[in-house]
Amino acid sequence: MITIFRSKASGDVIMFGDVAQKLLELMGKEAGAQGIITVEQLPGAIALLQAAVAADKEQRQGQAEEDLPQSETAADGSRRPYVSLAQRATPLLELLQWSLKKRVPVVWGE
Repeated sequence: MITIFRSKASGDVIMFGDVAQKLLELMGKEAGAQGIITVEQLPGAIALLQAAVAADKEQRQGQAEEDLPQSETAADGSRRPYVSLAQRATPLLELLQWSLKKRVPVVWGE
């Protein structure tokens, strides 16, 4: 499953559904098939996601490259290359920040 985040402020951000669900939960949003982050909710969502990324970076600080996971389990049980939370969150964070700057909401769906 794919989730697409859309905003009039910038281009779409497309993610695997399980990754989008995790990021939505980190922002305090219920991860449904579709939803909205209102302009009023954007500052809080950005702050929560930035805090989660910072905590993840801190947890991994000092680990050698070879000590980091090489793969992770996808929602369907298959293996895929490991991608850090910061790498996954950066495109969405940029979309959220542009949306806040332009004062427009972010919606998501399949």
